[in-house]
Amino acid sequence: MAMSEIRLPQGTIRYRDEGTGPTIVFVHGYLVDGRLWDGVVDALSDRYRCIAPHWPMGAQQIAMNPDADLSPPGVASIIESFLEALDLNDVTLVGNDSGGAMCQVLVARRPARIGRLVLTNCDTHENFPPGIFKALPPLAKLPGGVTMLTLPFRVPAVVRTAFRPFAKTTPPAGLLESWARPGITDKAVRRDLGKVTRGMDKRHTLAAAESLSGSGFPLLLAWAPGDRFFPIRYAERLGSQIGGAKLVEIPDSATFVPLDQPVRLAAEIADFAPSS
Repeated sequence: MAMSEIRLPQGTIRYRDEGTGPTIVFVHGYLVDGRLWDGVVDALSDRYRCIAPHWPMGAQQIAMNPDADLSPPGVASIIESFLEALDLNDVTLVGNDSGGAMCQVLVARRPARIGRLVLTNCDTHENFPPGIFKALPPLAKLPGGVTMLTLPFRVPAVVRTAFRPFAKTTPPAGLLESWARPGITDKAVRRDLGKVTRGMDKRHTLAAAESLSGSGFPLLLAWAPGDRFFPIRYAERLGSQIGGAKLVEIPDSATFVPLDQPVRLAAEIADFAPSS
């Protein structure tokens, strides 16, 4: 599919831009890219302008500038710069996994261009990073820690095993390996991966939740129940803090709701986003 590129102050972002109508911008999470949203974009681009960038979360094919800030506030600023560069307003922002954390940070700090927020299973509150992944930031701070983190991903079977808990469906052939490859083969992308990993910290999501509490910001939580990494109680908690938030359950899915249930997720987004 056709991809566009835009040069931001922090570096170059590649993105898929399909359809016309009200704008939806998608934010993927750690060690994946914008292709996570392909099925959702396919289902919505007849009514909406759907933009799915490859954000610098460790799987992008183009490294950011060496001085780019890739902490959660830094990535939030990159998203904001992207919206500004394309002059996008009243955006429906959709986040998954750690990308949802970046969305919360952005909406809490600089919401001017964002009309509403959709969160699928993602980091919130003290659950950032979740579970066993809390070990990653300390590892990435050690000398050679990021290299240690990426070494196992040189084996395709290990890659598939590592991603298996995040989706109930089988991803397209080669997709998982292509997500792992940039961090293995490109030193600059591996540098970016280290920055993102070291920056993950619950203080960012706790601060965002506190800032948004009582705001009434339009929020849809489209959540797969039973997720071992992102239990639905976190969605319920965030929804209770933000007046008028809507929580819908999307069964038969794991963390990667856009891969497992793209049509159902697209329908929920379309019910929430403005029509043409």
